[in-house]
Amino acid sequence: MKNARVAYAGAIHQACEFNGQLKLADGRIVDEQDVIWLPPLEPRTVFALGLNYADHAKELAFKAPEEPLAFLKGPNTFIGHRGQTKRPIDATYMHYECELAVVIGKTAKNVKKEEAFEYVCGYTIANDYAIRDYLENYYRPNLKVKNRDTCTPIGPWLVDARDIPDPMNLKLKTYVNGKLTQEGNTSDMIFGIAELIQYFSSFMTLSPGDVILTGTPEGLADTAVGDEITTEIEGIGKLVSTIVSDDIFTKGQDHSHIKIPY
Repeated sequence: MKNARVAYAGAIHQACEFNGQLKLADGRIVDEQDVIWLPPLEPRTVFALGLNYADHAKELAFKAPEEPLAFLKGPNTFIGHRGQTKRPIDATYMHYECELAVVIGKTAKNVKKEEAFEYVCGYTIANDYAIRDYLENYYRPNLKVKNRDTCTPIGPWLVDARDIPDPMNLKLKTYVNGKLTQEGNTSDMIFGIAELIQYFSSFMTLSPGDVILTGTPEGLADTAVGDEITTEIEGIGKLVSTIVSDDIFTKGQDHSHIKIPY
């Protein structure tokens, strides 16, 4: 089943796919374009992987890591399907990253690789944008690269794990304004899903709602203001976002005149 979270008629609803439309939890059927898409879950701890595809590491002239290269992401980075991602005014290179997102479904500690998939409740798509200008080192991405507001669209669906029989053999594609620019397969991960769950759970407890972003294949390209980016993963769906200039979020928004009562 494909599940989503949307805002409609002044409220937030759980929804599922229904014959090309959305069926809200209260039974109403609505068109997809009539809702505001939210992230399909409210992520807890989010782990992101760097250089987890050999072709991507080679593309960047880096040696593949010998153990997972991971960093954490804050909640304000996430936006939903058809959302707007801010491109900093001073950025000269900002690229997309199509990634399979693995959602943990139950508490996991010291999980064996052979049992790892028992702890997965579902999968979704993430587009983990990066501003290359701010990058200090691919082995240690800094906060300005990977924790910027709006820079990680996620969704549109959270797909039940039982509906994805082989998550380690899924095609990934990215389109910029309809043109195919990135193509890969989850089978090319250096550290697979089971290995990552085993690795993270070996030194910390994973909880329901935690998310692992599993990295991106080669095929990165700069994006510009106005570009529509579509990241697609086989069996999960298509996630769309639009690049906008950072200044439209701040232009004309001087609220200094507002007095806050105490």
